[in-house]
Amino acid sequence: MQEFVLRTRLCFADNALNKLKTLAYQKILLVTDPFFVKNSMAQKIVSLCTQAQVQIFDQVQPDPPLKLIAQGVAMMQAFGAEAIIALGGGSAIDCAKGILSMCGLEVDLIAIPTTSGTGSEVTSFAILTHDNIKHPLVEDRLRPTLAILEPELLSKLPKSLIADAGMDALAHCIEALAAKNASVFSDALAMHAAAILLEKLPLSYRGDISVRGEIHCAASMAGIAFDNAGLGVCHALAHALGGMFHVAHGKLNAVLLPTVMRHQAVSAYEMLAKRCGLSGARGLIFAIERLRRSLELPETLSKAGIRREELLSRMQELCDAAAKDPCMNTNPRQSSKEELAQIVREVL
Repeated sequence: MQEFVLRTRLCFADNALNKLKTLAYQKILLVTDPFFVKNSMAQKIVSLCTQAQVQIFDQVQPDPPLKLIAQGVAMMQAFGAEAIIALGGGSAIDCAKGILSMCGLEVDLIAIPTTSGTGSEVTSFAILTHDNIKHPLVEDRLRPTLAILEPELLSKLPKSLIADAGMDALAHCIEALAAKNASVFSDALAMHAAAILLEKLPLSYRGDISVRGEIHCAASMAGIAFDNAGLGVCHALAHALGGMFHVAHGKLNAVLLPTVMRHQAVSAYEMLAKRCGLSGARGLIFAIERLRRSLELPETLSKAGIRREELLSRMQELCDAAAKDPCMNTNPRQSSKEELAQIVREVL
């Protein structure tokens, strides 16, 4: 028997933020970072929540640590909020999910992503950091009740963020297709999203704002796909590397993905290649490498800013962390620590 879970209501396209006017909560905690307070977007969100008192927790930082989550939990409990709104990229949504998981209150989560990559707005996953190790948190209750995909929030995205987030979303598609729990439903979403990302990401990177709403939806499709199907070696290694060296998650996926695909060599890649009009798995991998170049992303970990000597000295620690990552549970086949180390050496 297989299962496919859908929970999150999606509001998307122009003026999706107006959905906030219909929320009936009396108290809402808005979780965001200082940038969205400075540019007044946080205040706009507050103004649209016409029926609620809103308190802002604006301390979100990249790779949210448990100490930060504890601060949010304390504010949440003191305020007595009935719902949390997360405004921002993956770190803001992960922080909100951490608060939700640990606050001991029955509250709803509303996600407003401002990047197109993590898929966190539709998944049961969160990534929290403790002692420089990224710990995936997986709970059904972490799936947001509502996700608002507003194109207005994407018009001024930095090129580097378009590239990093886009490659993260594409890695979600590729790994979901190959994962142990893949199904006809997750495959359909992953393939459609991957086709959009391969075609549209270069356009967005070059400044075409008109395609960003479509990419935003594709990232959520990829999120739904991997939330049901699972992920694999690429994300397990990216989590371990990111926790140790604090390199952007999407950048690490961009480095790792083609090499991981060559090691996995699964039939699902042929299926996606056919969907995209490419010549088999090899053609698909070459297309991803071309995309990586067009987004000006690094091809090696050294070019991503990780010192070769330090990485080699911590290889055992790195592979131990990756092997324990929950993403390995749905990898399409068993991968030893020796193979993980070989993948890392190939992308040094």
